Amino acid sequence: MKKPHSWQQWLLIGLGLAVVALVLLVPLVLIFTRALSGGWDLLVQNLSEDYMQHALMLTVLVAIATVPINLVFGICLAWCVTRYDFRGRRLLSTLIDIPYAVSPVVAGLCYLVIYGIEGFVGQWFYDRDIQLMFAWPGIVMVTVFVTAPYVARILIPTMQSQGAEEETAALTLGANGWQIFRHVTLPNIKWALLYGVVVTNARAVGEFGAVSVVSGTIMNQTLTLPLLVEQLNNDYKTAAAFTAAALLACMALLTVFLKTFMEWRQRQAMARAEAA
Repeated sequence: MKKPHSWQQWLLIGLGLAVVALVLLVPLVLIFTRALSGGWDLLVQNLSEDYMQHALMLTVLVAIATVPINLVFGICLAWCVTRYDFRGRRLLSTLIDIPYAVSPVVAGLCYLVIYGIEGFVGQWFYDRDIQLMFAWPGIVMVTVFVTAPYVARILIPTMQSQGAEEETAALTLGANGWQIFRHVTLPNIKWALLYGVVVTNARAVGEFGAVSVVSGTIMNQTLTLPLLVEQLNNDYKTAAAFTAAALLACMALLTVFLKTFMEWRQRQAMARAEAA
C-alpha cells in the first residue's frame, strides 16, 4: 500500500473524509448534542422512565435470543455448504440470501399472516394461550429471519479458503465429529465466528421494519429502542427520542469497536497461518 504523492490523490482523500464527516460524524454528534440539550438532569430523567428501560431491556432480550439461534444456524449452514457435495447444494447456498433480498416489512407481513391469530398456525398457538404476534416471541422470530444470513455468509468463505485437510487428518486418526469440530474447526474459524456474532447483534439491535409490523407498537410491552425513537418523535418528545437514539448510537459504537478488533485479530491469525 503506497502513500498519496499527488495533489489529485490528496484531493480525493479529502473529499472522502469530508463525505464521511457529513454523512456519518455530523449526525452522530447531533444525536448526542440533542440528547444533552436539556441538561444532565433531563437526560437522567429520560433514561429512568419506565418505557425507556423496558425498550432497552426488550432490545437486549431480542439480541440475546437471536444471536445464539443464528450462531448455530450459521455454523450448520456453513458446514453443509463447505464440507459436503450434494444435490441442491447451490440452491441451499442461494436460499441463504433470501433475507437480504426480501424487504423486512414484507417479511414481517408474511410472519403476521402465518403466525397471527387469523392464520391457521397462529390460531393453533393462540388456542393454547401462546401469543406469537404482537408479543416478544414474534419480534424474536422476525429478527432471527432478518439476521439469518450473516454468520453463514462470513463463515463460508473462511471455511472454503481453509479447506478440509486438517479435519480429514483428524478423522483418519480416529477423532469423532464433535472432537474434530471442537479441536480443529472451531479454533480455525473462531475470529470469523465472533465477527459474525458482532454483525448479527448489530443488525438485531437496530432492526425496525419487520419488528414494526409484528410488534403492534404497544408502549411498555412491544416497543424496542428503534420503535421507541419513532414513537417519541411522533409524540413531539424530542429530548426523549434523542435519548433513545443515543442509546442505540452507543450500542453501534461498541459494535464498531468490536468489529474492528475482530477484523484485526482475524488478519493477525491469517498472517500467522501464512507464515507457518
